[in-house]
Amino acid sequence: MRQRLRIVQDYWDDQKSADQSAFSFARLLQHFMKWREDQPEEDPCLKRMNILTHSMDNRVFRETLTKWNEYDLASGVPLLFRNTILMAADIVNESLERGNKGELISHASRNVSVYFASDDLALRSSKISNLKNRVASRRLGHTGPEDMDKVHSNVYAIDCDDFNNQYDDPKGHSYFLENATGSPGIVFEHIFDTIKTGRVSVSDVAGRTHILKNV
Repeated sequence: MRQRLRIVQDYWDDQKSADQSAFSFARLLQHFMKWREDQPEEDPCLKRMNILTHSMDNRVFRETLTKWNEYDLASGVPLLFRNTILMAADIVNESLERGNKGELISHASRNVSVYFASDDLALRSSKISNLKNRVASRRLGHTGPEDMDKVHSNVYAIDCDDFNNQYDDPKGHSYFLENATGSPGIVFEHIFDTIKTGRVSVSDVAGRTHILKNV
């Protein structure tokens, strides 16, 4: 029991560290914007940028955009990323809704893909820690967005519940890399197609949702 309490306390400390890291990453983004603006008009930077954040990194990313917008920007965050991949996100599942901090992720991205699995065991400690600290909300990496009608139309929800524990036994948390044979996994292939085409492939186009199947 004492060890479990230590894990929960360490987890809460990790959240604090993630929030503090946001200031440094916000400065990095501001330096990047300055570098881009300084490039000659006849030779602009045309590279497309994609970003993947996993687990607690999603909190760092959300807070980074919040601090950047608060301290350095006058008219909102710019459209920087072609695709933003939120993998097993350890933030509340209302984060991306309009009016919440995570809304800036939608502003900064052409597409936002949320990959989630309800039996991601690594997020259980997150749930326990947040309940202990009186934050009663499910995680984005467990359920996807709480209400797709409340998020922007560039947000897509991809359910990975059918295979996440097969790819990452027993935790089911890092299921976006290779499969059991060492080949690129189904999530990796889906992400690769999104980056290659600039489109998020979903079966329910109107609802912007998709269930990935392990074939």
